[in-house]
Amino acid sequence: MRYQVPQFIEVEDKIFGPLTLKQFLYVSGGAAIGFIIWTALPQLNHFLALLIGLPVVGFFMALAFYQSNGRPFVNTVESAIKYFFGVKLYIWKKEEKKPQAGPVEKNTATELAVPKLSDSKLRDLTWSLDINEKLNQ
Repeated sequence: MRYQVPQFIEVEDKIFGPLTLKQFLYVSGGAAIGFIIWTALPQLNHFLALLIGLPVVGFFMALAFYQSNGRPFVNTVESAIKYFFGVKLYIWKKEEKKPQAGPVEKNTATELAVPKLSDSKLRDLTWSLDINEKLNQ
């Protein structure tokens, strides 16, 4: 017996004309908040109502239709809120070296000969710094 495998399961159904349920709720919520701002301010301050209402309505339109990197804008807003209000972990911590009590005399006869590792001067420099740091400790 053969069964048909469902396809396009990530595509949301269009319920309200060309809009999905989420898009319809975002658009209607933005329109309702815009209408409340328009009616709450006095009749003479329509400029102020537009100044306040347009960014709010624009934000709700972005929630409904804008996609950032192929993902809904809601995910971007959610990630931003989690980042700004979440706990941050800083791993790197600079520790200063304590100075030694006095100058240490070295016997040049017992110094190790540092062999040449490669032709890269940067590699040689980092290797010599690591070796010298270990010898001076």
